[in-house]
Amino acid sequence: MSAPSDNIPHDHQALPLLTTLVPSAHPHIITTPARTGTNVELRICTSLAMFEVAAEQWAPAVSGFVVTVLIHIVDAATGLPRHLPTAEPNEWARAIFAGIDAAQGYFLGAVDPDTSEHRDGQLAYRLYLDTDRQAIRVPHQIVGCPHYRMRTGDGDPEIRIVTTA
Repeated sequence: MSAPSDNIPHDHQALPLLTTLVPSAHPHIITTPARTGTNVELRICTSLAMFEVAAEQWAPAVSGFVVTVLIHIVDAATGLPRHLPTAEPNEWARAIFAGIDAAQGYFLGAVDPDTSEHRDGQLAYRLYLDTDRQAIRVPHQIVGCPHYRMRTGDGDPEIRIVTTA
């Protein structure tokens, strides 16, 4: 897995710090032009929520936090959904998760992670943390849609996101 790089302009909003982010009704939002598309903008919303699930057969009870990163890919002029290959959004999610463990993140796809409904122009990512904010595997009791481990060190084109944190 690559570490986030330093390509975000200095006047850019800082990435959220997952070690200090608190559950809130208001997500941390970054808006930035996409580097791999013309007139395409990324609206990156990061939120943290608590979860607690009861034990089931073969699955222990667990509580902790879920970090959700929703990346809305839109036309910069109209705000309508646009297509963008996943390489750049994937690197943004990795950069956000890197403060804990990007290799433990999950790609959910073009879905609303809470309803499992398809969403044009949106990609969803999740990282699950225990109460000490250490990355954990997704508890199967809370999986409402497919979770794909984020690939690291693969052959995808790499885009490095610079962080100021």
